[in-house]
Amino acid sequence: MNISTEAKLASGDIKKMLFKLTVPMMFGMFGLIAFNIVDTYFVSRLGTNQLAALTFTFPVVLVINSIALGIGTGTLSVLSRAIGKGEQSEIVRYATDSLSLGLLVTGLFIVAGFATIEPLFKLLGANDTVMPYIKSYMQIWYAGVIFVVIPMVGNNSMRALGDTKTPGIVMMIAALVNTALDPIFIFGWGPVPGMGVSGAALATVLSRMTTFSVAIYVLVWRDGIVSFRNLTIKRMLASWKKILYIGIPNALTRVIQPFGIGIITGILSTYGLAAVAGFGVAAKLERFALIVVMALSVVMTPFVGQNYGAGRCDRVRKGMKLSYRFSILSMLLLYALLALFAGKIATLFSDDPSVVSVIVIYLRLVPLGYGAYGVLRISVSVMNALHKPFKAAAVMIVQMFALYIPLALAASKIIGIKGVFGALVVSYILSAVAAWRLSIRLLGGGAEDDICTIDE
Repeated sequence: MNISTEAKLASGDIKKMLFKLTVPMMFGMFGLIAFNIVDTYFVSRLGTNQLAALTFTFPVVLVINSIALGIGTGTLSVLSRAIGKGEQSEIVRYATDSLSLGLLVTGLFIVAGFATIEPLFKLLGANDTVMPYIKSYMQIWYAGVIFVVIPMVGNNSMRALGDTKTPGIVMMIAALVNTALDPIFIFGWGPVPGMGVSGAALATVLSRMTTFSVAIYVLVWRDGIVSFRNLTIKRMLASWKKILYIGIPNALTRVIQPFGIGIITGILSTYGLAAVAGFGVAAKLERFALIVVMALSVVMTPFVGQNYGAGRCDRVRKGMKLSYRFSILSMLLLYALLALFAGKIATLFSDDPSVVSVIVIYLRLVPLGYGAYGVLRISVSVMNALHKPFKAAAVMIVQMFALYIPLALAASKIIGIKGVFGALVVSYILSAVAAWRLSIRLLGGGAEDDICTIDE
């Protein structure tokens, strides 16, 4: 067995291990967020129509990214368990077949994408003024979608091996490349003509080529876990079935979440544009605020997968306990900081008192639930690693559609905007408790689905 495919996460100090895995994961997530922010910033300098065109592309790009991330999560789950069990042939099989699945999905995206640009975006509400900008952006983006999908799958294979450093560093480099190329291709520089919105797409594709190249190099040559020898359709389809068993529920959960946010935005719109604008700013700030616990939740999938595969449910339980404790304590500290500096933070993004007021309300209320949200996401990652994807998806759907939205509708009528934001805190806490209890049950609660008892 190659040293790279040993179950590195099934031994050693758990606290140090989780820390070493989480920090580079944070950089990778920061890089992903930076892509959207940088593109939005530079395109906004072109004008309102161009910015509107880019905004129309976000839902479509989000759906495709969600599907790719779903496949990546499925790969992470099945591969990490195979590594924990020391099944060398299965490791190579899953890593290879996940890439072939990524290529198939890429082909479908390209064909369907080019065929539906105009009718799809007209359905989304785009008019003839912005359609040319949308076409120029999406034609380039679809042509380079392979550089988006394959790295998302390949990076999760690396994480399954316990390597979060390589994909994290590469994503940061790709974000820096995108930042450098955006102004060059959008506005022009020297012999390079200004390409406008299509320049933003070209910069994204070229920067994503960095992650594609590194993923292929690492998986094929450095770690040697990708090989197309002895490839059979039967074995490949069997791998796809296992990967998609985890990936499809995960992808669907990611896809439907924006619909829930859309409903909440609709509720807030009854209080005026300032409420919507303030919510938009606060939501973007939240993505940065939650990077630590989100990175930790992603790390828990390979950690749990390898240890469960190696029969070390004791380490899984200890890792969960440490992660839960860290999430709650760190997010309480973050809440204190956000509540204290909410006013100063809000004025950095708006000078409209009404917008600032909404941001301040959000930052002094919603972060109370960040610790619970961390517990929720960690529990969901544990369930995915234990091959319980439908339970994981159900928890996230319940949080949004059975708790948050109904509570927000009711509370908004009683206490206004504070009720909408307070409902989010309550939904985080209730769903976190449910997810925590379900995870504990799976790992030793003595119930029928106590998988550690059954498998061990």
